Amino acid sequence: MTVVKPLTPDLWPAFEDLFGKQGACYGCWCTHFRLPPAVRRDNDRGRNKDFIKARIEAGPPPGLLAFDGDVAAGWMQIGPRADVPEWNNAGRVSAPLEEGHATDPSVWAISCFFVRTKARGSGLTHRLVAAGIDFARDGGARLLEACPMDHSKDSRSVGLFVGSTRVFEKAGFLPAASRKPGRPLMRLVL
Repeated sequence: MTVVKPLTPDLWPAFEDLFGKQGACYGCWCTHFRLPPAVRRDNDRGRNKDFIKARIEAGPPPGLLAFDGDVAAGWMQIGPRADVPEWNNAGRVSAPLEEGHATDPSVWAISCFFVRTKARGSGLTHRLVAAGIDFARDGGARLLEACPMDHSKDSRSVGLFVGSTRVFEKAGFLPAASRKPGRPLMRLVL
């Protein structure tokens, strides 16, 4: 049975194990939407790891971990849009629709996933999104947004770090904007 928990500092070892020595997604450590491009270019996987560890230690939890027994099988980054500033850039397909949403603490985003290879295809992202909806409600969110991709030729595609549109549709999200084919901005009113 999968158990989903907010990522708190005591769960760092499980998060670190899930992301592995390389830091998942070419050493990103889920910092892509948190750091400006110039900083990302200068960073290496070690600095990215230090950055996310400090963010986790500072709280509140920046996302959710899904456990299969004692082992973290998946991760979903979720929280207020302000916590992922690069997700809000005007040139991105994930940019906010309304003025003020980038800084509104009640407008949240699901921006990234990482699932252990052997857990892919098991419905884990569906369970993470379902838990994320409750987590967002409990955190005071009134809107929850995501910017997934419609299609991928391979369920192991690195591009799926944003999630699959199908997963969000099944969770009740509706398209809110279409700025790029195959990458809708989706929204759930809580």
